[in-house]
Amino acid sequence: AVQISKKRRFVADGIFKAELNEFLMAKNGYSGVEVRVTPTRTEVIILATKTQNVLGEKHRQIRELNAVVQKRSGFPKGSVELYAEKVGVLGMKVKIMLPWDPTGKTGPKNIVEPKDELLPTTPISEQKGGKPEVPAKMLPTCHLNPKYHK
Repeated sequence: AVQISKKRRFVADGIFKAELNEFLMAKNGYSGVEVRVTPTRTEVIILATKTQNVLGEKHRQIRELNAVVQKRSGFPKGSVELYAEKVGVLGMKVKIMLPWDPTGKTGPKNIVEPKDELLPTTPISEQKGGKPEVPAKMLPTCHLNPKYHK
């Protein structure tokens, strides 16, 4: 085993991850990559919303990716393993780019408060009529006042 300084190792790891990220960016549904280094092997976990696109038909594409990563990075045969992990939409790292304005002049002009409303206490499926029942305290006063019923 060749000894390299910590600085060089961090740079090499960063370059490896950046190249891997750029290489996998073209894959459909790609979300990110995780690299785990163990003493015996290096595990590369490909995070994707559509794992079938990463795996390919009969896992052919993941084997090809494994060979390409192994050859490109100069790892010995059998020391790199690629896995595909499904990530839901909420698991993706989403960045929403809005025009940034340090003065605060761009953006929402006023703050809209959420409406206060009571939610039904029993699920709709358990109710007889299919419509949610409105609690008595939520009814308008005109229904309870006899002078409105003429």
